[in-house]
Amino acid sequence: MLDFMDGDFDVLLSTTIVESGLDVPNANTIFISHAHHFGLSDLHQLRGRVGRSNKKAYCYLLVPELRELTQDARRRIRAIEQFSELGSGFNIAMQDLDIRGAGNLIGAEQSGFIADIGFETYQRILNEALEELRDEEFKELLADATPKKVVREIETAPSDTKSEVPGRIALFENTSSECQIDTDLEILIPEHYVENMTERLRLYRELDNINHPEALHQFLSGMQDRFGQIPEPAMELIRVVNLRLLAVKLGIEKISLRGSQMTAWFIANPKSPFYQSDRFSAILNHILQHPKRFKLKETKEKLSLTMPSVPDVSQAVDLLRTMEESTRVA
Repeated sequence: MLDFMDGDFDVLLSTTIVESGLDVPNANTIFISHAHHFGLSDLHQLRGRVGRSNKKAYCYLLVPELRELTQDARRRIRAIEQFSELGSGFNIAMQDLDIRGAGNLIGAEQSGFIADIGFETYQRILNEALEELRDEEFKELLADATPKKVVREIETAPSDTKSEVPGRIALFENTSSECQIDTDLEILIPEHYVENMTERLRLYRELDNINHPEALHQFLSGMQDRFGQIPEPAMELIRVVNLRLLAVKLGIEKISLRGSQMTAWFIANPKSPFYQSDRFSAILNHILQHPKRFKLKETKEKLSLTMPSVPDVSQAVDLLRTMEESTRVA
């Protein structure tokens, strides 16, 4: 391989191992034999071994007559021919997903990214997509079938206050079950704390699936027991999960925490019953009682709440926890 890179000979005969990130700037032509037997990602990676400098490159796919190929093989060859420009990887990935499928929606078979993110996360994404269809495209069709009041409940931490259902909080129709957190703070599990990459990914996935404070406390205890004292970046990550749980209770769909300022966006659907609920009224009362701490603004029918002087996730959690406590009905 080194002799080929040095130009001692002009032709390299190889298996598909060359697709594994080899960079030979002088290589400008590749012939792929029996290309119809390769997957789209393999063909895309092999083709990418040439043309890695300012020299014009050529990729030849050697296949039998097209009429002798299977339908999927013909689609793969056409996709490689069609998407040849720089940055075509996304289009090729979508074609590959369309050809091979994304897994069994009902059964246990999984492939591609579904196997990586886990069935729980996949199921949550699917539920969000179904709710979006229900609330937008099929709203009139399902109007009679959709409950007008509370549609589901999630568990919360035990509290001393009395409520109709202790330890649970109602989520109204169209209330987001997720909250997106955008921040410029360092929030991650450091490599020196958890060295194994697979284990770090598993911990990230476990954190993403936590939906009540008790599970978060158990996760925190487990981390300390297994890996020792938790470093600050990982603690901030755990606090972000807590922040997300509080935001969901308050009908917040997105939070931006940048430059020591926090901005929270409430439910995007202005017709959501959440805006007619006692919980939202209590939130407004809390905002009016602290005019220097909160600034409410409506832009393009989206209601946002700005809070200055929030340098870290811990203070953001304290702010939302205080607001959540003010909404509890005695």
